Amino acid sequence: MTTENTPQPAGDIRWHEHAISREDRWAKQNSRGCTLWLTGLSGAGKSTIANAAAHQLFASGVPAYVLDGDNLRHGLNVDLGFSDTDRAENVRRVGEVALLLADAGFVVFVPIISPFFAGRQAVRQRHESAGLGFAEVFIATSVEECAERDTKGLYAKAAKGELTGLTGVNAPYEAPRSPEMTLLTSQRSVETCAEELLSGMNHLWS
Repeated sequence: MTTENTPQPAGDIRWHEHAISREDRWAKQNSRGCTLWLTGLSGAGKSTIANAAAHQLFASGVPAYVLDGDNLRHGLNVDLGFSDTDRAENVRRVGEVALLLADAGFVVFVPIISPFFAGRQAVRQRHESAGLGFAEVFIATSVEECAERDTKGLYAKAAKGELTGLTGVNAPYEAPRSPEMTLLTSQRSVETCAEELLSGMNHLWS
């Protein structure tokens, strides 16, 4: 006999088909779901650009949602730290949530550092296997400019030796090898970056 805390054998877990198909959901809203995965260093502008782009899409009638990494660490990922293992699990969980929202018909923006190539690639493969659009967007802001912005004060702490494990400073960051888009943010407005993102990726939902 199993209880709520006893793992069930794999054979007892079955996939249940939805009564409402993906095609019917997407046809009703006249757009397709997909995931735009924004990766880059802390302070690169990922969340700012994602929110600006999502706001523009929403205003045009396309359902959009931003899965902000910091926000998710207040709930879904509150139990995770910043070890390599926890960072990998953070990416996996966020990827699964993005997949569900994309299937529901949202254009999902995921602005998280996601420092390791393997984790981002696994999320891509999950989307591709599910027949869902996915694009990796590299917010290519240099570590020097991120440190100058230092929106959270993390780079100052790292410089004083008060913080270890800061991606790009004393923790590794594996830049995308072949992203669908690379956005340069230096000397460019948030609105310009958001518009470039939307114009370059609109084939995924329109």
